[in-house]
Amino acid sequence: MNVSQKALSADAHAELLAIPESHFVDLKSTEILPGKLTRTISAFANTSGGEIYVGISEVDDLNGKTREWSGFADPEAANAIFQVLEGLNPLGNNYAATFLTAPGANGIVLHLTIFKTQEIVIATDGKIYVRRNAQNLPLSSDDAVERLRYDKGIKSFEDELLPLEKESITNSATIIDFLLEAVPTGEPEEWLLKQRVLLDGKPTVAGTLLYSDEPQAALPKRSAIKVLRYQTKKDAERDFLAFDPLTIEGPLYNLIYDAVDKVKEIIEKIEKAGPGGLEKISYPEEALHEILTNSVLHRDYNVAADVQVRIFDNRVEIESPGRLPGHVTVENITKTQFARNPKIVRLINKFKNPPNKDVGEGLNTAFEAMGKLRLKKPEIQELDGSVLVTLKHESLASPEQMVMEYLKTEAEITNSIGRDLTGIKSENSMKQVFYRLRESGQLEQSPKIAGKKPAWRKPEKAE
Repeated sequence: MNVSQKALSADAHAELLAIPESHFVDLKSTEILPGKLTRTISAFANTSGGEIYVGISEVDDLNGKTREWSGFADPEAANAIFQVLEGLNPLGNNYAATFLTAPGANGIVLHLTIFKTQEIVIATDGKIYVRRNAQNLPLSSDDAVERLRYDKGIKSFEDELLPLEKESITNSATIIDFLLEAVPTGEPEEWLLKQRVLLDGKPTVAGTLLYSDEPQAALPKRSAIKVLRYQTKKDAERDFLAFDPLTIEGPLYNLIYDAVDKVKEIIEKIEKAGPGGLEKISYPEEALHEILTNSVLHRDYNVAADVQVRIFDNRVEIESPGRLPGHVTVENITKTQFARNPKIVRLINKFKNPPNKDVGEGLNTAFEAMGKLRLKKPEIQELDGSVLVTLKHESLASPEQMVMEYLKTEAEITNSIGRDLTGIKSENSMKQVFYRLRESGQLEQSPKIAGKKPAWRKPEKAE
């Protein structure tokens, strides 16, 4: 692979020496054995990815431990690390490497960026590691390795068989109604066998979640949605609960739509102070729908916990059990696709008016819906055993503010740049923003130049 080189400024050099080791960052001396380094590589690849700086060591002095830049003499001195990286299956191309130099610094530091992998990466000592805070922890039991397989989506709990009679899904009202609408010529048992959600006379987890009338009876504490309303802007505390937690149950299709309706109903009762007095809080239904749909379809059903929706005075939190699957990270979640439960995702899409209409576009739709209401984008966090999405009721700056903020550092702004900046789709609507700023004396049109797009700038000061 091509290894880039980068020269750091004096400030960046100082910042790197001060960077704390964390869940995503590790610092190593050039003296580390390549085999030992693979423990950190395995841990990052199996968890959330991370960065390794090889060539920064800790030394003891009178002030305690301090950092020292002590890099490789030349790029060839790091060849042993690249050899072990190339042989570390299935790491493949899931890493990037850069050699760093800095003014007056001793040698070159190797900066490795390890990306989260879809498969499990094993260190050269034969062990599987995961990253927890600033530690690389070996998985010492078969159960822990199995848990990692579920986390990464290598194995899906949706295919597990349940000790239930087949009639729980072959003769349910849910399957009969579904087939009448979606597959009017299909017979329940034959169709379920063909979809492989009925195996050896037993329903799978996917079949039960989709077609049982009461899946929560077979999968308690892992197949419902809990809705909690806290009358506060602070953290979730029992004293602030407006009412006892609500439990939404039913087959997945009903579960999603019923939960969206209930959450929307609760939110619409919340008021906040505004220019005209108390105003109703409003979140876009599309955002709530898409995030709830994702939390149900892509959660880890092996985790014995329900999806939680926590409604605060200023935000909504939706927590889905299980870490992000496969190669998905918080950074790439809107740009990549990976279905932990592919059968569930595919089969629920066969329902009339499916909740996942645009497969793979859910979170993008949620981001766009928040933008249309001039609300901040959803925040996504990966916690130890869950994924948390937060919708905040915080307005973005007005389009006018965003334009003027842009012109603090740039000489001109075009209609195209303005639309990208503000999220406004229409060229004419963007023009109206510029016209309002012109009328208030804050903008003027730049002199027209042939072959150059029309642009706007701050008025030039009079001589």
